[in-house]
Amino acid sequence: MMLDREHMQAQRIHSRSHHKHQGKPHDSTPLFADVAAALAGVHEVLLTGPGMARDEFATWAKTHSAQVAAAISDSIASDHPSDAQVVALARKYFQKLDQMGLDAALA
Repeated sequence: MMLDREHMQAQRIHSRSHHKHQGKPHDSTPLFADVAAALAGVHEVLLTGPGMARDEFATWAKTHSAQVAAAISDSIASDHPSDAQVVALARKYFQKLDQMGLDAALA
């Protein structure tokens, strides 16, 4: 086995070339529509999760669901959090806003 830089880079690129969806756009519109429907009537939304998914949803909401877009208080990066981690993050975030006397919808 060769361990020089060029060989390792070639191996790394080659090992990722087997992914099915590499380079193909993924349509999240049905998922985003379902999420927006579930959020109907909610006044404060904290987006969390991987960056691209958060950004794509926020952009989608601006053009397809003005009510949800207006309810988005903030967007915090996290790498595939568990349900418990999401709840803890939201509690901490909104408690901090409450202590500061801020309305998340206006922050």
